[in-house]
Amino acid sequence: MTSLKSAEPAAPPKLRVPVWVIVAIACTTQFVLVMNTTIVTVALPGIHRALGLSITGQQWVINGFLVTYGGFLLLSARAGDLFGQKNVFQTGLVIFTLSSLTAGLAQDSGWLLAARFVMGLGAAAMTPSTISLIITTPMENHHRTRALGLWSAAASIGGAAGLVLGGVLTSALGWRYVLLLNVPVGVALLLASAVSLLPSVADSNWRRLDIPGAVTATLGVAALVYGLSDASTSGWGSARVIATLAAAIVLLVAFVAIETRTAAPLVPFSIFRHRPLSIANVLFATLGVTLTAVVYFLSLYEEQILGCSAIHTGLTLVPMTIVTAIGAIASQKMVPIFGPRMLLIVGGVLAAIGMAWLSRISVHSDYTAHVLGPLLIAGAGMSLMFVPIVAAATIGIDRQHAGLASGLVNMSRQVGGAIGLAILVTIAASDAAHHHGLSAAAGVVHGYRTVFVITAAVSLASVLIATLLPAKPKPVPAPPAPEPATN
Repeated sequence: MTSLKSAEPAAPPKLRVPVWVIVAIACTTQFVLVMNTTIVTVALPGIHRALGLSITGQQWVINGFLVTYGGFLLLSARAGDLFGQKNVFQTGLVIFTLSSLTAGLAQDSGWLLAARFVMGLGAAAMTPSTISLIITTPMENHHRTRALGLWSAAASIGGAAGLVLGGVLTSALGWRYVLLLNVPVGVALLLASAVSLLPSVADSNWRRLDIPGAVTATLGVAALVYGLSDASTSGWGSARVIATLAAAIVLLVAFVAIETRTAAPLVPFSIFRHRPLSIANVLFATLGVTLTAVVYFLSLYEEQILGCSAIHTGLTLVPMTIVTAIGAIASQKMVPIFGPRMLLIVGGVLAAIGMAWLSRISVHSDYTAHVLGPLLIAGAGMSLMFVPIVAAATIGIDRQHAGLASGLVNMSRQVGGAIGLAILVTIAASDAAHHHGLSAAAGVVHGYRTVFVITAAVSLASVLIATLLPAKPKPVPAPPAPEPATN
C-alpha cells in the first residue's frame, strides 16, 4: 500500500524498452521487499547459534528492519518528488544491496543488527517507486490495471516465498545466504533500471525535505522499541530502560513540535481531521501487531520447541500466507459490495478466533491438529482487512493527498508491527520466567500462549475500532501548501 500519486504528462516520453520490462522491474522489486520481511524469520535459530543472539537480539533482526523501513517511508516519497523517482529508487537499491552483503558477512550481532537497520532505510527508499513506476509509465489503461494486479500478486506471493526460501537456504547453505540472496538480485535490478527507466523528473514545488522530522520520528520509535524489549531482561525499573523510554518520549515530542512549525512538514497533522484516515491508521497498526507476532512466535515455537527444521517451518507457514494472498485479492471485489466496515469486522473476528485457538498449543502439539486450522482461520481474517483499511484511509481524500494517506497507513503497519513485537517478546519472556514450576520448554510455550491470547484481544479491539468508521466519509480538508522558499 504504497504511494499512489499519479502523473499526467502533457507529452508522454518515449519508453526505451517495452512496457512489460518496466512492470517486471516494479513487480520484482516489490516481491523482494515483501520477501525480506519474512525470509529471516525461520533463520533466527541459526543466527542465534552462530552469533549468540539473545531473545531480544533475535527480535531486533526483524525490528531493526521494520523501524527504519516504516520510519523513512514518507520521507522517501517526498524525496522522490524532489529528486526524481528513478534517482531515489536506484539510491535505495544500492543501499539495500550493499547492506544485505554486509549483513550476510556479519561476524557479530552488532554488525548484523546495524546492517539490518540500513537495509530498512534502503527498502523505504525503494518502496514508493515500485507503484509509481506503474502509475507514471505511459501505457493503456487496461494494461495499467493488469500491471497493478500483477504488482499486488507479487506483494502477496513475496511473503510466502520468503518463508520457503528462508527455510531452503538456511537448511541447505546456512543462514548467511538468506541475506546474500539480495546481492545478485539487487545488482540485476540496478542494471535493468539503469537502461530501462525513464530519466528522473523532479517536482520543483517541494522546496526541501523534512529531514529533522524523519530523523526524530525514526529515532523516537527505535528508542521506544528498544526500551520495551530491554525491559524483558533488565526489568522495568532498570535505569537503562527508564532512560531509553524517556529519550523516546523526548524525541517523539520533538517530532510533533517540528511538524507543527516547519513550512513543509513530513506529516501535516491537519490530515488526521479526516476520521476514516485516523481510524485506518490504528487498524493497520493492530494488523501489523497480529501478523508480525504470529509469524515470529510460531517460527520459534516450531523450531525451538517442536524441533522442526528451518525448511519444514517455512513450509508449515505457507498455507496461512497463501490464504492471505488469495483473500486480499478477493476482497478487492467485496469492498464495493459490503463496504470496508463490514469486511473489517468479519476479518477481525476471524483473526481473533484463530489467535485464540493458537493459544491452546503445548510442548507436544501436532501441527495438523493444533496449528494448521487456526493459521488458516487467522490468515483468512487478516486477508479481509488489507484492502478495506486502505479503502477507508483514502475514501474522501483528495487526489493530491492520496499518496500521503496510503503512505501513512503503510508506515502504521510497519511501526505497529515493530512496537507490538517488542511488547509481546517482553511479555512472553516475563511470563516464562514466572513459571518456575514448569520445565524450560513448557515455560516458554506458556509465554507464547499468553502472547496469542493478547493478539486475539488486539484483533477483537480492531473490531470495535472498525465500528467507528462512518458509512459515508466526508472529504478531508487539504493541508496548507508549503510556503514559497526564501533565501
